[in-house]
Amino acid sequence: MSLSIKPIGDRVVVEAAPAEERTASGIYIPDTAKEKPSQGVIVAVGTGKPDEPLTVKVGDKVLYGKYAGTEITYEGKEYLIMREADIYAVL
Repeated sequence: MSLSIKPIGDRVVVEAAPAEERTASGIYIPDTAKEKPSQGVIVAVGTGKPDEPLTVKVGDKVLYGKYAGTEITYEGKEYLIMREADIYAVL
């Protein structure tokens, strides 16, 4: 997927995974009780800092902090723009 948003510096654009609709035991979770997802897929990366290249790439599935990034809506889809430092792990 190509995204026309180009993050600057050490920032990345992440498409968040959809929130869980049901619990493991099959109970439906209402919209008011759903937790914000903490993982997603990187869809765009910046150029990095001059002395620190980015270690993540487009297509990586990542785990990030619950309150990391800035939420944006672009062409009807929800994305997060965050610094690479907000990413905890590549899955």
